[in-house]
Amino acid sequence: MRTVLVIGGTGTIGRAVAQELGQRHRVLTAGRTSGDFRVAIEDIASVRALFAAAGKVDDVVVAAGALHVGPLAEMTQSQFLVGVASKLMGQVNVALVAQHALNDGGSITLTSGVDAHNPLRGCANTVTVNNGIEGFARGAAVELQRGLRINVVNPSLLEESAARFEALFHGFETVPAARVARAYSRCVEGAENGKTYRAW
Repeated sequence: MRTVLVIGGTGTIGRAVAQELGQRHRVLTAGRTSGDFRVAIEDIASVRALFAAAGKVDDVVVAAGALHVGPLAEMTQSQFLVGVASKLMGQVNVALVAQHALNDGGSITLTSGVDAHNPLRGCANTVTVNNGIEGFARGAAVELQRGLRINVVNPSLLEESAARFEALFHGFETVPAARVARAYSRCVEGAENGKTYRAW
């Protein structure tokens, strides 16, 4: 049995991941306002404090991070930086700390999004950030030590979130969160490294 820390563990994806992995492993959850632990992934000191509080952990999954959605013609630098600081650098912060905090042979799983490869109107920020996450994982994979691995899950629009986000995703097939969770299971329990798994 492994100990898996799921950041964003009370969100739609995070809950499904915790349920899937909890059948076989010990799962701890963390979030800004809920979960077993509190963390603000934008703040690397907060990430360090999280790993110190959680104790010995084998694997970490990140299903958290804010983005900005809006027309490019109206976008400000501060709006663009929302996604850069939160979803991109927040997940990078977790990886930077986790590479030293995880047990040998552990894994880091990050989350991008379907628009990384299927650009949508109003999503210049999200497209940039999600591609950055996937690029970071490819680059980090060749340098991780102690048998650590890093992978990314790229989910499509969740069935559970369709009513909220469908206006952005006309024509996209939805996918149930439980199916997406199996991609995270593959990242945690599999053997590959530097991969992006598309849950579409």
